[in-house]
Amino acid sequence: MHATSTVDKANDPATDSLRRVPPSANSRAFARAIGDIREGFSQRELWSHLGWQDIKQRYRRSVIGPFWITISQGVISLGLGLLYSQLFGLHIQTFLPYIATGFIVWGFIAGCLAEGMETFIANEGLIKQIRAPLTVYALRTVWRQTLMFAHNIIVVAVIVAIFFGSLSHPYDLNHGACQAGDTVICHPGLGWYSFSAIPAFLVLALNAWWVTLLLGIISTRYRDIPQVINSLIQLLFYMTPIVWPIDQLYGHGSRAAMASWVVPIVHLNPFYHFVQILRAPLIGQAVSIGSWLVVIGITIVGWLLALVALRNYRARVSYWV
Repeated sequence: MHATSTVDKANDPATDSLRRVPPSANSRAFARAIGDIREGFSQRELWSHLGWQDIKQRYRRSVIGPFWITISQGVISLGLGLLYSQLFGLHIQTFLPYIATGFIVWGFIAGCLAEGMETFIANEGLIKQIRAPLTVYALRTVWRQTLMFAHNIIVVAVIVAIFFGSLSHPYDLNHGACQAGDTVICHPGLGWYSFSAIPAFLVLALNAWWVTLLLGIISTRYRDIPQVINSLIQLLFYMTPIVWPIDQLYGHGSRAAMASWVVPIVHLNPFYHFVQILRAPLIGQAVSIGSWLVVIGITIVGWLLALVALRNYRARVSYWV
């Protein structure tokens, strides 16, 4: 009877199909990658708790805790705003909100890049001890950066409230109020469209999610990648209009000649568009449709790359860390 049972199992179609399809074949299916993202996002209590604990641990035994983030950001923004407004000859009531908001948005982007590359390496102990989707660790990093952004945005709220009168009217960064015949960009000022900063941040966080997944997987396999990208982040900061306004390139004489080749280079910088879609509404500046198209395009391509990486290598991350 034992021999008959063995023969029956050998001829069973279900057993035969399991023999033909390797058990690991489904581990490289896009359905598994999408399932990892869906399951990880559904575990909101886990990654939100871990992200908040990271902030609390960083400022443990501190009197004012995470609000040191706000104070340090405010001091940096105020100091550089006062300095560069004098160097560039700009109105402080429009330039200080510009540079403060740029710093805070850039801090979120740079933080997601720098910590996103280390997200799986930093969570080595949890990855080896518990069975959880990789998305949980990526969302932990993004949520931690979101909490820091929420603390920093207080600086923008205070500065915008102080200079609300100047920012609520049409203006340009060079002359203050827009004048007839100006060749510079005239910004519309604060208004209802400023609420577009909310979907802009959601899009930014969505991009931070795929960046953390993609760079986290690559950096776990190739440990030199974080060193290379960290070196580039500082260079990209100076190449992106954060402490210098792109409006300054528009003008007369030598500046107008320089704008003909510098402005196209700035527009080729994707970080400029990511900063601009969030910074501009917060301080009453105009956002071009081109910036939104660039951001949406990068979002789609980035998520496709992240899904491919998650599909092919999600099972190997636990061996690489």
